Amino acid sequence: MVKFSKQFEGQLVPEWKEAFVDYWQLKKDLKKILLNAENNNNNSNHHFPQNSFFSSLRNLSLFQPPRRQHGAIQVHRKPSPSANKGDLYETELLEQFADTEAANEFFARLDMQLNKVNQFYKTKEREFMERGESLKKQLEILIQLNTALRQHRAKGIGSSQESREDDSISGTISCDEESNRGRAEEEQGQGDITDESSISETQLTESPGELGRSMRVKREDSKLRSLSERVVNCQGKSLRIHIPLTNPTRTFSAITYLLWDDLVNQASKKRGPEASRLHINKTKLRHAEKMIRGAFIELYKGLGYLKTYRNLNMLAFVKILKKFDKVTNKQVLPIYLRVVENSHFNSSDKAVKLADEVEEIFIKHFAEDDRRKAMKYLKPTLKKESHAVTFFIGLFAGCFIALFAGYIIMAHITGMYTQRQSDTVYMETVYPVLSMFSLLFLHIFLYGCNIFMWRKTRINYGFIFELAPTKELKYRDVFLICTASMSVVVGVLFVHLSLVAKGYSFTQVQAIPALLLLGFLLLLICPFNIIYKSTRYRFLYVMRNIILSPLYKVVMVDFFMADQLCSQIPLLRDLEYVACYYVTGSYKNQDYGYCMRTKYYRDLAYAVSFLPYYWRAMQCARRWLDEGHKSHLVNLGKYVSAMLAAGAKVAYEKEKSVGWLCLVVLISSAATVYQLYWDFVKDWGLLQLHSNNPWLRNELMLRQKFIYYFSMGLNLVLRLAWLQTVLHYNFGSIDYRVTGLFLAALEVIRRGQWNFYRLENEHLNNAGKFRAVKTVPLPFHEVDEED
Repeated sequence: MVKFSKQFEGQLVPEWKEAFVDYWQLKKDLKKILLNAENNNNNSNHHFPQNSFFSSLRNLSLFQPPRRQHGAIQVHRKPSPSANKGDLYETELLEQFADTEAANEFFARLDMQLNKVNQFYKTKEREFMERGESLKKQLEILIQLNTALRQHRAKGIGSSQESREDDSISGTISCDEESNRGRAEEEQGQGDITDESSISETQLTESPGELGRSMRVKREDSKLRSLSERVVNCQGKSLRIHIPLTNPTRTFSAITYLLWDDLVNQASKKRGPEASRLHINKTKLRHAEKMIRGAFIELYKGLGYLKTYRNLNMLAFVKILKKFDKVTNKQVLPIYLRVVENSHFNSSDKAVKLADEVEEIFIKHFAEDDRRKAMKYLKPTLKKESHAVTFFIGLFAGCFIALFAGYIIMAHITGMYTQRQSDTVYMETVYPVLSMFSLLFLHIFLYGCNIFMWRKTRINYGFIFELAPTKELKYRDVFLICTASMSVVVGVLFVHLSLVAKGYSFTQVQAIPALLLLGFLLLLICPFNIIYKSTRYRFLYVMRNIILSPLYKVVMVDFFMADQLCSQIPLLRDLEYVACYYVTGSYKNQDYGYCMRTKYYRDLAYAVSFLPYYWRAMQCARRWLDEGHKSHLVNLGKYVSAMLAAGAKVAYEKEKSVGWLCLVVLISSAATVYQLYWDFVKDWGLLQLHSNNPWLRNELMLRQKFIYYFSMGLNLVLRLAWLQTVLHYNFGSIDYRVTGLFLAALEVIRRGQWNFYRLENEHLNNAGKFRAVKTVPLPFHEVDEED
C-alpha cells in the first residue's frame, strides 16, 4: 500500500506545492512529540517502578480525574486584520499533554497551515470567479456579433458592391486615436493588437441586427505609433477587438489589414463621411471565438486544480489528526476536523458551481450540445502507455546495436575512417550524412531523457511548453523514434558500405545517402496522419517562428528550440555541404571540392555558423521590445559574442594564420566566460551567495546536491571543447572529421544537461508565482472616454 505522503506528493499541483499543507513538517513535529513521550515514559518507569496491581487500580474509573466535556482543545475563530484574508484560526489546549510545549508547537503550525490554505483558496477562488464573469461578458458580445453578422447576410443585398461585402457587418462610429501605453501595461504584455474595431456598446446591446446601419466613423488622426500600440479612444463606451500577434501569419495579416484600412480611410475622405465603413468579418469573429474557447478551457482546468487542492488538503488534515490522536491518545480529530470542514476552503461551493456552469456553457456554445465532444476539450483523455511501444524500443535498439557493430567492423576492414587518401571520397560525401543523423538523434534521445527526469521530479514541462496533453510525446515515444530512425540510418549506410567494399564504384551507389536524407525530409512534411504528425508539424511550426523571430511575440518553446539549434551548428554545416554537393550536380563527377571552391558557398558557411545565434539574438531583442527588461539586452550580447567567436573560427579554418589564431582564442575565451555566467546564474539560477544551499539556490528539485556541483563542473569542461579548433589534436590515425563529430556530440550532451536545469529553474520561478494555468488574452475590451 502506498504511503499517503507519497500519494499526496504525486497528486498535488506542482505550481501550488508551497500553498498546500506542509504535511511533511507536521509529521516531523509528531515524531518529536512521540520521541519526547517515549523518553518521559522511560524516565518515569526508571524512577517510579509500578507493579501490576497498582497499575490496574490506576486504570479504574474511580481513580481517574473527571474528563472535561469540551474536549482536549478548543479552536478560536477571529477576524483577520486584512479583510481579504478572511478569518484566522487559533487553537487553545484545554488538557495537559505529555509534552505540552511540543503540542503547542504542533497546533500553532497546524493553525498556520489551515490559515494559509484558506487564504490561498480564497484568492484563487476570487481570481477564477472574476475570470468567469469576464468570460461570460465576452461570450455575450460574441453571440451578439455573430447574430448581427447572420442577420446582415440574411438580408440578401442585391448590388454587386454590397454582395461582395455580405461576409461582414459594417458601419461607422465616432472615435479618435491616442496613446494606449497604459492599457498595454495593464494587459501585462499578453499580446500585440492585430485589429481594434470600435463598436458602440449601447447600439450593440439595443439593436445588434441594425449594427450595420447605426454606426458612424470619424477618424481625425490615423497615424499609428507602432503595430503593438494601435490606439483607439471612442466617445462614450466602445469595444476593441484585440487579437494577439501570436505567430507570423497573424502579423502579416495585421500589416495587410492596417495597410488596407489606411487605403480605405484615404478613399473615404474623398467620398465623404458616409463612405467610411468598418468591417467585422467572419475571420475576426472566428479568431475571437477561438480565444474565448481557449480561455474557457483554461478556466475549467484551473477550477479542476482548485478542486484537487481542496480535496487533497482536506485529506491531509484528516491523516495528520489521526496520527496525532494515535501518538497522544487524545480525541482531537472530531473537534479540529469540524473546524476544518466549516472553513472557507471546504465549505465554499462557488468554484464547484462555476465549474458546472462553464461545462454547460461550453457544451451549448462550443460543442453543439454534444457533451462527449465538449469533454474531449475540457477533460482530454491522456494517451495510455502501451507495452507495444516498450517492445519495439527493445527490438529497434537491438537492431541498431547489431547493425552499428557490423558497420564499425566493415569500416575497420575497409579502413574508411583512417587518414588514407583513397578514402577521401567516402569521408567527404557519405560521412556528413551519418554525422548529421547521429547528432540529430543523439539530441532527440537526450530530450527523451530530459522528459523522463522532468516527469520524475514533477517539473510541469507540458505547461511551460504549452503542449497539448493528448498530443505531447512521452519519453517512450521519443526513444522509439530514436531507435527506429537510427536503425534505418545505420542499416542503409551498412548496405552502402558493403556495396563499396564489394567493388561497386561510388558513381553506382552515391545516390543512396541522398535518397536516405530525402526520405526523412519527405517524412517530416508528410501530410498524412501517420508517425506522430502533430509532433512533426509542431516542430515545423516552431522552426518557422524561429526564422521569423522579430515578427511576433516570443514564447518559451520558441527560444528553447532556438537554443537547441545553437548546439547543432555542425549539423547545419553538414546539411549545407550535402545539399550543395547534390543540388549543384557535383555528385555526377564526384567533385566534392567544388562547393569549397565556390565563393557563395564559403559566404554561406559564415552565415550558417552564426545564423542560430542571430535568431536567438533577434528573439532577445523582440522580448526587450515587448517586456522592457534590460536583461534581454544583456542576453543579446551573449549571442553577439558567440556570433563573433563562430565567425573567427570559420575564418581561422581557412586562413590558418597566427593573427586569426590569437583572435579566436581572445574572442572565444571572452564568449565562454560570458556563457558560463549566464548558464549558472541566469538560466540555472545557481551560484546564489546567500542561499541555504551553498553556491546553489534555495529550492532544488534533486535531493542530491552533489549532482548540481558535478553538472556545473561538467558544463565548464564541455564549454571548452572549442579548444580543439585551436589544437587540432588527432587520436592516432582516426580521421579529423571523426574527432570533430566526437566534440560536436559533447556539445549536444552539454545541451541535454543544460535543458534539465533550465526547465527546473523555469518551473521554480513559475511555481513562485503560483501559475498553473495559462492566462489567455480576451478579444473584446471596453474603452472608456477617460482612457
